Amino acid sequence: MTTSLHRDVSPSPTGTATTDGAPAIELVGIAKSFHSRRGTVTAVERVDLVIGEGEFFSLLGPSGCGKTTTLRMIGGFEEPTEGQILLYGKDVVGVPPNHRDVNMVFQSYALFPHMSVFDNVAFGLRRKGVDKPESKRRVEEMLELVQLEGKSERRPQELSGGQQQRVALARALVNRPRALLLDEPLAALDLKLRQAMQLELKRIQREVGITFVFVTHDQNEALTMSDRLVVMNAGRIEQLGAPRDVYEHPRTRFVAGFIGTSNLLSRTVRSMDGTTAVLDAGADESLVVPDAAAAGARAGRPLDLTVRPEKITLSQRRPEGGFCTIRGTVNEVVYLGTSTQYAIRTGDDAELLVFVQNSSDSLDVAARGDAVWLCWRPEHSLALASNPDGDTAAAGAPSPVAAE
Repeated sequence: MTTSLHRDVSPSPTGTATTDGAPAIELVGIAKSFHSRRGTVTAVERVDLVIGEGEFFSLLGPSGCGKTTTLRMIGGFEEPTEGQILLYGKDVVGVPPNHRDVNMVFQSYALFPHMSVFDNVAFGLRRKGVDKPESKRRVEEMLELVQLEGKSERRPQELSGGQQQRVALARALVNRPRALLLDEPLAALDLKLRQAMQLELKRIQREVGITFVFVTHDQNEALTMSDRLVVMNAGRIEQLGAPRDVYEHPRTRFVAGFIGTSNLLSRTVRSMDGTTAVLDAGADESLVVPDAAAAGARAGRPLDLTVRPEKITLSQRRPEGGFCTIRGTVNEVVYLGTSTQYAIRTGDDAELLVFVQNSSDSLDVAARGDAVWLCWRPEHSLALASNPDGDTAAAGAPSPVAAE
């Protein structure tokens, strides 16, 4: 079903949905500070960001990183200390929430317990003076969209957590906002229901065609649903990009550790072969890092590199042919259902994690105490370089605040 809320949106070559007009949301030098008895606390530090119309865009990061404050500033529930917030080219700093063409869905849902599902969804329409026939038609359309047909007369307490979340979503969408802001709306749900609702949210966003800005601390949610995302840390944007790009090519050590699991190795550069760094390694071991020159790699200097656990394979014999190879001893084996996690202690006392997908021919790859070889393709090694401000960034990565 495609509702009347749907807007004509086409993806641009960069992956950002565009229209002939201005971007849906643009933040220009946005900053937010709070004052307390202990002094001034900076929650958001001069963020620049462009979100295209029709995108499912996520703000991802740990508690206290500034993502919810950023969302609340877009919605008008917080005012920035400095900077501009442009909604379709219009600066809305100082404009109250009810006069911005956006709606917000909160983590708590904030449903009226004494009202039926129908009345909860119709609440905003009645306050706007929409006539009864039109209101009824739009509410029924939204209930069909969120798959709650036949439950319009129930009270919120008669619904499951997932159904209550759908009511809150329908109530926000029925007003036909140009953008929907969602502040961790799935956090209160159990794992299985949360995973199901991730797919439902993406389906609904596709059908209505409007911009969704989604705040979460859950990396899996962001990777599952987003067209693009930003990873925030300490009030700043660490990296912006498509989920696959951010996961496969983390720009900073923080991003590498926060998005999924990443192994970190530090070795001295033995020599440079063009832009490829050849690192010190033990007998019969091989460690090379392509494109390391862009990270400042130089012979005789230390270099940090990162490699994802699922990119590494384990074997009892040394693999042949162009792989990065390291010896190690299995320290721990953890069965995770779809995969098995191996903790490997290397000769220089580093611990690396390896994820092996479980299948009939991958069972019992190694046991605790076994001597093994770890190997991976050189292109899965990513060099990390220190920025002038002390952060560690991946070679060849874009600026952390650059936005298409």
